[in-house]
Amino acid sequence: MGAGLSLRIPIAGGVVWWVRANRKPLTQGAYAVYIPSMSIRNGLLALLEQGPQYGYQLRAEFEARTGSTWPLNVGQVYTTLSRLERDGLVEPAEHAHADGNHAVYRITDAGRTEVHAWFATPVLRTTPPRDELAIKLAIAVSLPGVDVQGLVQAQRTATVRALQEYTRLKRQSDADAKDLAWLLVLDSLVFQAEAEIRWLDHCEARLTRAATAATSAPMATPTPIDTPIGEATAR
Repeated sequence: MGAGLSLRIPIAGGVVWWVRANRKPLTQGAYAVYIPSMSIRNGLLALLEQGPQYGYQLRAEFEARTGSTWPLNVGQVYTTLSRLERDGLVEPAEHAHADGNHAVYRITDAGRTEVHAWFATPVLRTTPPRDELAIKLAIAVSLPGVDVQGLVQAQRTATVRALQEYTRLKRQSDADAKDLAWLLVLDSLVFQAEAEIRWLDHCEARLTRAATAATSAPMATPTPIDTPIGEATAR
């Protein structure tokens, strides 16, 4: 896929995106990749519509078609296949793999209906996925002693670095018009990184305005205590 590098870049507060390019690690990340289980479920189901396959084949196909950006664990693939079989969306194929060591699955008519519905239905944004960076910032601004400005600046540096890497890989892949799926994934990563940088700039500006407002607010003056009339007369 693409020019072929294995790249792991921290972005969005710790989520690591994998990009395959020359099969050499460029940047090491410290976190795993998280993708919605429905994306895996429906993605594998769509691949099975092309013909019967077993778990390792499906994993390889999934990663090849997405540029290895979201690598799958083969155990996760087989767990998903078991659930799809339970739901009547796939079934064991009549023939096994040549070596007899792999369970081959094929899609059912109900599974095809599910795939067609998936492609025809927009991805809803009413319940957005958890964003680790947004959660981190929200918690940071509510706690004393956290250097929120430093957090924002460090994240911006990491995201700009990721954006530069994505852009470089995109330039390398643009020459290969056949690599359309990989280019679409790269475009998505580029746009997400650009949006995150703009959002971080906005966060920094908002934090600066909030700090300025807090320091320029007038001090409250003590309310004068009126002297009772009786005391004033006595004096």
